[in-house]
Amino acid sequence: MKTIITSAGNKLSSQFELRFGRAEWFCLYDEESGKTSFHENMHIDDGHGAGPKAAEKAYELGAAKVISGDFGPKAKDILTQMDIQMVIVDNDNQTVKDIINMIK
Repeated sequence: MKTIITSAGNKLSSQFELRFGRAEWFCLYDEESGKTSFHENMHIDDGHGAGPKAAEKAYELGAAKVISGDFGPKAKDILTQMDIQMVIVDNDNQTVKDIINMIK
């Protein structure tokens, strides 16, 4: 299963980001292979619609689950329609690697 973790940077040591649509990066973690890849959120500075566009990106990347601190209502609707599980973690004092270790 592929999981997206919202991130403030493009490294495993980067800070976990609480905002889904406004996260700078998406870490795509493949639970089967253990591989990670980072994808820049190109819509972070959009005036509106960043959440839905991030949800579409999650679908394009083949994610079955997204871990973030918050999801806006439009992003929630799209992720639900695409059958992508949303997991809320409200502790931003963690790194992407910390979140991956929680998944394992």
